[in-house]
Amino acid sequence: MTAPAPIPPRVLTVAGSDSGGGAGIQADLKTMLALGVHGMSVLTAVTAQNSLGVQGAWELPVDAVRAQYRSVVDDIGVQAVKTGMLSSAVLVDAVAELLAGTGVPVVVDPVGVSKHGDALLATEALDSVRTKLLPVATVATPNLDEVTQLTGVTVTDEEGMRLAAAEILGHGPRWVVIKGGHLPGDAVDLLTDGREEHWLRAPRHDNRHTHGTGCTLASAIACGLARGQNVPAAVRGAKEYVTGAIRAGFALGSGIGPVDHGWLSRAAR
Repeated sequence: MTAPAPIPPRVLTVAGSDSGGGAGIQADLKTMLALGVHGMSVLTAVTAQNSLGVQGAWELPVDAVRAQYRSVVDDIGVQAVKTGMLSSAVLVDAVAELLAGTGVPVVVDPVGVSKHGDALLATEALDSVRTKLLPVATVATPNLDEVTQLTGVTVTDEEGMRLAAAEILGHGPRWVVIKGGHLPGDAVDLLTDGREEHWLRAPRHDNRHTHGTGCTLASAIACGLARGQNVPAAVRGAKEYVTGAIRAGFALGSGIGPVDHGWLSRAAR
């Protein structure tokens, strides 16, 4: 008899759909497949989106979000959860409540704007992100625009990243990754829990096709945590994966193309 296949680690993404396939739920599931975990999804919103931007967004009812979450968690189970686009306060509150009762590592990507500058989070939801969602996060992964949205801090250098990290940690996550990709020079991120610091640096690749980087990083961190890695190891591995995906990013449509989620499998050939 053939032995049953081992069950891979299970990771759940709670996020919006990107119809262009570069970010959101689609990027999350591609990342999870590439990194060897079983990806599952709770859809929070549908967007009409392509390489040029977001042409429309439609939030799902909160009852539909709750039902999806309970269906997956109560039957299949999860080892980590990643959150992305939660466009309204009612969705943020509902998802934060669900996460608080699940008892697994949570990676919060506090999505505020798209790569093209389109708003993906209502202004009135910011307080719920600060007071409900960040406190249940094992790791929060804001970029510099999201740091400004959440804290009012404008980051222009690495010392500013330290200040931003302290402000975000003040809202309750155990760890924060301040993503410095918008600063000049090398692509530098700061991971800290307020006691230890890890500066993660990678060469900046001359490639404009970077759609989906934030979703991909957060999902990759969740994959590492689901496999039992500690936070610094999971974040380092995610940084390496995203750097390779950016390097291999490709043109799609007439705007900003996506990172290449499948670069690892092609590199192994």
